[in-house]
Amino acid sequence: MSRSDTVVSPVCETTVAVVTPSAECVTGTSPVGLPHVPNAREVAPADARELSRMFLVRLRALEEGTREYQYARNTLIEMNVSLVHFAARRFRGRSGGGGVEMDDIVQVGTIGLIKAIDRFDPEREVEFSTLALPYITGEIKRYFRDTTWAVHVPRRLQELRTELVRSQEELTDVLGRTPTVAELAEHLELDEAEVRDGLVAANGYTSGSLDAGTESEEQSASGRRTRPLAESMGDVDPAVELFEDMHTLAPLLGRLKERDRLILAMRFGQEKTQAEIGVELGVSQMQVSRLLSRILSELRSGMLSV
Repeated sequence: MSRSDTVVSPVCETTVAVVTPSAECVTGTSPVGLPHVPNAREVAPADARELSRMFLVRLRALEEGTREYQYARNTLIEMNVSLVHFAARRFRGRSGGGGVEMDDIVQVGTIGLIKAIDRFDPEREVEFSTLALPYITGEIKRYFRDTTWAVHVPRRLQELRTELVRSQEELTDVLGRTPTVAELAEHLELDEAEVRDGLVAANGYTSGSLDAGTESEEQSASGRRTRPLAESMGDVDPAVELFEDMHTLAPLLGRLKERDRLILAMRFGQEKTQAEIGVELGVSQMQVSRLLSRILSELRSGMLSV
């Protein structure tokens, strides 16, 4: 099991009777020679920085998977979870109305915090928060990029959507209107085809329920019935396919010989049997069958080649 996959367990350990008076948050020492922190989440930021430095140095010397290692690692997570909440506040706007709960964002950010703890090297003499915040923010951004799109689109187009939104806002302020595709392409130094792909892909970022009302909140509050979105959307017309087939078939029928059109009219228009058609044309039923097969085969080939 890797460090980042280790399950976070409760941080409480048996308190040793030795009292450390250097900080109010420390009540003693743990079995691994580290301060015992009973309420790690309530440690003040300044104390958390000093304690984290001590715990991170000690963590590197402990064997992974041991009880002592788990105590040091879990206490670090609890002491620094405030960094996750700090980073998550930047994404508060995305959580409202987007089907993403703030608790989910914090949980994802905590994964980034754990990765930062596992990969932090005390010998580099870099402040832990300097490394942890990019890990936390990156994990949250990856979560939004990979899981919150209503329709999965290539990552290239997901990233392009962000650039398009920013460019549209900038150009709208400058031009006083919504920019065209050509103007966006020039601003981003992209082909117009790429911009169109990005705009189409942006439609897959969010989705709406067909049961959602189409009226405004004011109209709904006034007592008017709100129509579901499904009632205002078109549906597939079963007659369209038949129309397309007939439209394609018409010129093919016009190119048939007169006797072939007569056979089709008697068979499918008048619904006569092959024997009845044979009597009218003075041929056998077998000949009528072969003629029909040939005519239908020609029409079918003609329709498929269009």
